[in-house]
Amino acid sequence: MLVLVAPGQGAQTPGFLTEWLELPGAADRVAAWSDAIGLDLVHYGTQADADAIRDTAVAQPLLVAAGILSAEALGGTPPGAVAGHSVGEITAAAFAGVLDDTAALTLVRRRGLAMAEAAAITETGMSALLGGAPETTVPHLEKLGLTPANMNGAGQIVAAGTLEQLAALNDDKPEGVRKVVPLKVAGAFHTHHMAPAVEKLAEAAAELTPADPKVPYVSNKDGQTVASGTEVLQRLVGQVANPVRWDLCMETFKELGVTALIEVCPGGTLTGLAKRALPGVKTLALKTPADLDAARELIAEHAAEHSA
Repeated sequence: MLVLVAPGQGAQTPGFLTEWLELPGAADRVAAWSDAIGLDLVHYGTQADADAIRDTAVAQPLLVAAGILSAEALGGTPPGAVAGHSVGEITAAAFAGVLDDTAALTLVRRRGLAMAEAAAITETGMSALLGGAPETTVPHLEKLGLTPANMNGAGQIVAAGTLEQLAALNDDKPEGVRKVVPLKVAGAFHTHHMAPAVEKLAEAAAELTPADPKVPYVSNKDGQTVASGTEVLQRLVGQVANPVRWDLCMETFKELGVTALIEVCPGGTLTGLAKRALPGVKTLALKTPADLDAARELIAEHAAEHSA
């Protein structure tokens, strides 16, 4: 089984969409999405600097647009399962046919705006902890008033909270943690700090009509597969204020018998985690269109192996 995954916020880099817009029809598609959501995705994906695309209201639609665009460029056999990390869950919902492209981008635009507004209430952020064990790291974070917002597996937990709490973490790391790395995000996502965004996102979701997933959709709420489009949408709403359990998603990939994983643009983060947590699973990250041929070969190879 091949799983298609989509990264979350922080994966974006200046100009990362430039080469993708050179694909046939891509610039027109992204321009149409830009018009639909009132945000110039072409500008932000090609010309804006790191600070501009760090803005939550910009980064989230940009990531979903890039993910959908790069996945469609793959073509070929549908994946055996899909999943996304944080905002990547909306990208995955588009992969699975739960939402059409315009609905996915409309929802993520509302999500980004609501979360940016919530983040502006208090100065907050997120930092990745490399190394350490969950049983010692989580209680230590809670002692400092921080939330283990992303349980990523493969020796990585992301802490979220106020800037003061994160500063205290730098001076008082949990046992076994080698390094604390600040993330390129503008708030404490997936924590109680995002509670104000949940109601607004629920209002946006109520305007959509989801379809049931066409392929297994693995939710990062608890790593479970979700067969109902309505439930997928409900989970997308609640997830902005609850921890991401990517560790449980990878456990589910194991249970499903996943043998290959492709991460859509801007890929790298989730393939890195998979290389450590899913030994034996072939991985490929789509960073530029130059990666498409190798990805298509992996899809074809996978399809041939599993039809034999």
